[in-house]
Amino acid sequence: MNKILCIGEALIDMICTDTGSSLSDGQHFLKKPGGAPTNVAAAIAALGGLVEMSAKVGNDPFGRHLIDVMNEFGIGTKHVTKDEKNFTTLAFVSLMENGERDFYFNRGADGMLDEADTINIDIPSFGIAHFGSATGFLPGPLQTTYKNILLKAKENSLFISFDPNYRHLLFGNNQASFIEKSWEFISLCNFYKVSDEEAFLLTRTNTLEEAAAVLFERSNAIFAITIGKEGTLLGMNKQTYLIPSISINPVDTTGAGDAFVGALLYQISLLNKEEIVSLNKDDWSNLFVNANKAGARTCEYMGAMEAFKHLNVGIFD
Repeated sequence: MNKILCIGEALIDMICTDTGSSLSDGQHFLKKPGGAPTNVAAAIAALGGLVEMSAKVGNDPFGRHLIDVMNEFGIGTKHVTKDEKNFTTLAFVSLMENGERDFYFNRGADGMLDEADTINIDIPSFGIAHFGSATGFLPGPLQTTYKNILLKAKENSLFISFDPNYRHLLFGNNQASFIEKSWEFISLCNFYKVSDEEAFLLTRTNTLEEAAAVLFERSNAIFAITIGKEGTLLGMNKQTYLIPSISINPVDTTGAGDAFVGALLYQISLLNKEEIVSLNKDDWSNLFVNANKAGARTCEYMGAMEAFKHLNVGIFD
């Protein structure tokens, strides 16, 4: 089994439970461990994969809670460092009555991950590296560290996975920077996942057909475009194939995309390099079907980490 390295944000989501209230008016908040690459690592570990996390948290109660949660899932945390000067990153979220989210991002330790924190990572000992954090494209030490680990992963022929995880509230007036950096990663990865909105943003197109054409032109990587209840579009060898979604009554969709990526990478980790290269359309379709099952299972529970506790390889049957 190949070991997987996930790099990027580990944070606390502070979710306002006063539905319809703005953050300024809300009185009650629920603490939830999160961060996209942390979620992916948790999904991999829940399925029985070998995964380690590279991230930075504050040396505070929230940072210690994040490390405890990772350890409970079985995620390797020797490359999760504690920052003595910066507080653990917090994301405050409230769902407004019009469906929009009131969002405030209090960035702290996660953006301070630097070369000194990652220099002891034995990159050749891993088979897969996953980059799944839009915050890795924000100014700060993490931005440089993120790119350096990507280049090291490429130099050592790791299977590279990427999920841009675009957040308009973080990049609203600086989309060009996000797009440029996303293409840098896409050009070097073996697999990437984007939502339909992200596909349109990156390609400056308006239809899935147009977006897929640009994606094929810019990279030979396998890609997934998630299109909600319609399913997931598999792109490979200049062709796209629709993988239907799993019919469920969703409770909470938080973390579904991360579960999809985690389940896909878990399955890839069971293969050697020759087997990965030889995967055909039917093989990738089966991988996507199982990944969709993991995403669907996650939607049946409230909160991503709670949902991941219910992931196991039995869901692939």
